[in-house]
Amino acid sequence: MASLNLISEYKSFGGKLGFYSHHSSTCNGEMRFAVYQPPQATQKPVPILYFLSGLTCTEENFMAKAGGVQRFAAEYGLILVAPDTSPRNTGITGEDDDWDFGTGAGFYVDATEEPWRQHYQMYSYVVQELPALITANFPAQPEKQGIFGHSMGGHGALVCAMRNPELYKSVSAFAPITAPMRCPWGQKAFSGYLGNNQESWRAYDASELVKKVGYHSPILIDQGIADKFLAEQLLPEVFEQACADINQPLNLRYQEGYDHSYYFIASFIEDHIRHHAIALLK
Repeated sequence: MASLNLISEYKSFGGKLGFYSHHSSTCNGEMRFAVYQPPQATQKPVPILYFLSGLTCTEENFMAKAGGVQRFAAEYGLILVAPDTSPRNTGITGEDDDWDFGTGAGFYVDATEEPWRQHYQMYSYVVQELPALITANFPAQPEKQGIFGHSMGGHGALVCAMRNPELYKSVSAFAPITAPMRCPWGQKAFSGYLGNNQESWRAYDASELVKKVGYHSPILIDQGIADKFLAEQLLPEVFEQACADINQPLNLRYQEGYDHSYYFIASFIEDHIRHHAIALLK
């Protein structure tokens, strides 16, 4: 098991927040993540909730900006884990050229195209390598995992949960990219990482996936109506229709006046933590 390097640590709501780096065999380089351990974790192993962030974010954004999310994790006794959004400093030419592709934009897929495939294996990293690291190094209950995310990370959370229903007991998302095959962000990322065969894209499109595999529990999504990306990039109505077609329980909440920012996430984070806690603390 790869050794963890503790970068910094902070006491927070009776627990502790740590930032870590490690050598990732999956992404073939250094990766970073943040872990919040609630006070309960000093007494016994606790459930784990993963948060996948959106474009341009790092492992820090969620822990700093999500409205004191540590308070709710401490209240319910959940470990929070937030990985980075891509490999960094890989030496791939052009990796820093665009804000919506390459660095900070891994899209939670396993790239099959050169030159990205050597490093950009974010799907396998999130689903396999990271959980193994967490359960080996923290007082966690591996059989009790939930996942959620924002925007690109909301896409990632929905895909990871539906493709691995035995791993994840619960899923939710803030303003997720729900139909990446139909939006500019998704088309750019998928053609770059996965190539032009659109059949391979379907495995990473929540609206396509849900019709094939569904999910064992109700899905919670919050979407701000004042989100400037709503009409062109996020397409929740496509996912809503796909869920309706197969009777997948979906709680899609449109929030008046809210945009795409962390102010929006912070406003509804407690509901999401509770949604996961109910499933994980059964």
